[in-house]
Amino acid sequence: MFDAIHMRPCGRPTKTGNPCRAQFSGRGFACKIHTTDHEKQLVDAYEQGLRAGREEGRRQEQQTADIRVENLERQVRTLEEKLDTQNRRFEIDGHQCVTVGRYAYVWTGPGRLKVGDRVLLPENYVSALRQGPGPQPGTVTALGSTYTGTHSKILSRLPASG
Repeated sequence: MFDAIHMRPCGRPTKTGNPCRAQFSGRGFACKIHTTDHEKQLVDAYEQGLRAGREEGRRQEQQTADIRVENLERQVRTLEEKLDTQNRRFEIDGHQCVTVGRYAYVWTGPGRLKVGDRVLLPENYVSALRQGPGPQPGTVTALGSTYTGTHSKILSRLPASG
């Protein structure tokens, strides 16, 4: 009775005593003329419950999706760390390999660099476009690199700023 979508006759008795032939569809018991206040309240309560149930379902679905995303992100981080551990190189041809920002470089100078050391990086195509021509300063963000291609050489160590 509540979920029927198709058109159906009211069927309630009219003033003449004959069944009402008005057609109605959707939730309800009868046409608008013959629906009692109590029936209207029942339909309103039903629709309110239906809305509340849908909203709760959406909320739980979002909560489940958030938990799933969090678990997948954790798995990705774990796998990235595992892969990083397997592929990270700290030396290339006897020279220290470091990461500056998002790029890998080789330090051929004296001593060892550590995270936080300021260095002078050679000009490359991207740095020339972004910062202009000439060498650019940078800061060592990680020791070693997972990059397998050719590494540029760090030009020099810069004095600590501060």
